Amino acid sequence: MRKILTAAALFTLFTHVYAAGDPATGEEKSATCQGCHGADGNSPSADFPSLAGQNATYIIKQLQNFKEGKRSNETMSAMAATLEDQDMADIAAYFSSKKGVSTGSSAPKEVLNRGRLLYKGGNKKEGMAACAGCHGAKGTGNGPAGFPALAGQHADYIERQLLAFKTEERKNDMNHMMRDISFKLTSNDMKAVAAYLTTLTP
Repeated sequence: MRKILTAAALFTLFTHVYAAGDPATGEEKSATCQGCHGADGNSPSADFPSLAGQNATYIIKQLQNFKEGKRSNETMSAMAATLEDQDMADIAAYFSSKKGVSTGSSAPKEVLNRGRLLYKGGNKKEGMAACAGCHGAKGTGNGPAGFPALAGQHADYIERQLLAFKTEERKNDMNHMMRDISFKLTSNDMKAVAAYLTTLTP
């Protein structure tokens, strides 16, 4: 709980660093982004995350992390390198203003149920906190705290990010929180949680 509160406090401070973004300006600035993430922020491919409805604070942090080298992706790092702080705020404002859509899941009922139990209740045996504690009961995230919305996101993308945290290929989580959780997830757990999240409405 202390880690969650500390992370939330840091995100609150982070939100004051940037001027408010303008969605209309952001739409113009995000023209290149739309090629992968979709014109309305709903990515047609699981290779790229959907950004529609994502909280602006989270989007800004990821862009800043790509620019600073705290998160690594050849394409995104190159894109973010050209952006100023106001550009990031505008782009984030645009995508956060759009409506996300659920990608749905064809996973078996037992897999979805396992994902639901892990997401909402965690795993007491492994000492794993419930995902819903930060990301919300319906997967809509926590904007003020900067915890991302996950509802309706591509299952393959969520699974890849959980694995990246577990292997520490990705280390830009606040207070080691996502790495701590992913260390306690099996590959089947990751698949189950990811599948469940695709069934939620953004």
